[in-house]
Amino acid sequence: MRPISAPFPAARFRRLRRMAALRDLAQENRLSTADLIWPVFLRDGENVEEAIPSMPGVARLSLDRVVRAAEEAVQLGIPALCLFPYTDPAVKTDDCAEAWNPENLTNRAVRAIKAAVPELVVMTDIALDPYNAQGHDGFFVNGEVLNDETVEALVKMALAQAEAGADILGPSDMMDGRIGALRAALESAGHRHVAILSYAAKYASAFYGPFRDAVGASGVLKGDKLTYQMHPGNSDEALRLVARDLAEGADMVMIKPGMPYLDICRRVKDAFGVPTYAYQVSGEYAMIRGAADRGWIDGEKAMLESLLAFRRAGCDGVLSYFAPQVARLLGPPS
Repeated sequence: MRPISAPFPAARFRRLRRMAALRDLAQENRLSTADLIWPVFLRDGENVEEAIPSMPGVARLSLDRVVRAAEEAVQLGIPALCLFPYTDPAVKTDDCAEAWNPENLTNRAVRAIKAAVPELVVMTDIALDPYNAQGHDGFFVNGEVLNDETVEALVKMALAQAEAGADILGPSDMMDGRIGALRAALESAGHRHVAILSYAAKYASAFYGPFRDAVGASGVLKGDKLTYQMHPGNSDEALRLVARDLAEGADMVMIKPGMPYLDICRRVKDAFGVPTYAYQVSGEYAMIRGAADRGWIDGEKAMLESLLAFRRAGCDGVLSYFAPQVARLLGPPS
């Protein structure tokens, strides 16, 4: 339905912009702390907070520091943390076996967080790149990323994380058929309560560079990820991928990156009406933070505006490295 508006001067849009209270009454979309998922990076050690140069203000945290971050999240009203490990290069192998080790860094962190703050939602990443000597999200053999063999490995990884106590699994690998395989395995193993937030539309993007620095994948990646991540020029394909993942048992879907793909967020929400999320990825964070640190933009306003854009585009929530700063500004959800 087309909006109806009287001609000027009967219609003056500035009437509802005249004062803060009127602007609040007319505001269509709002950002809340309850909309945030906080991605955090893990590393081995004790009492370690290791700065990531390409992501100012973000650090790799040892398990004791991650537990503190989880406790802070609860205090701030942030509902969920998402864990990403920086894996010791010594345990990165071609067979990626560390990915499903019950005692790997991610699984130990899940158990530690759930023991300290069981009410916090813990989300994990399902992909082989942190454990892969070749830097890919799947097995890389003779220049090819193998799909079906990778899915079998992802199932083992998912079951180990579910056993550790993860609440949400985030398959970010973009292998075909992985959602159906994961859902079937979780059901068979009795993990019926574990949710899947599928990275259903994940693009082969230039905005992931700082993240790869953070997890130690930058120097080992062989080639690119164009054979399994989406081409930035495609839009209809994203809807087909979302439809497939929902049909296979995904509970929620993700668009990644975020701001360059707000049109995809809107199309997905309009088409499916399911819980829809976006990932404000490391490159987006680094651009805003880098420009703010140099005084080129108002960092606080730009941060809030960027996140409100996701809500306007139809997202139910956002993964953002700004989560703790935003939560301090907005306060706990009412």
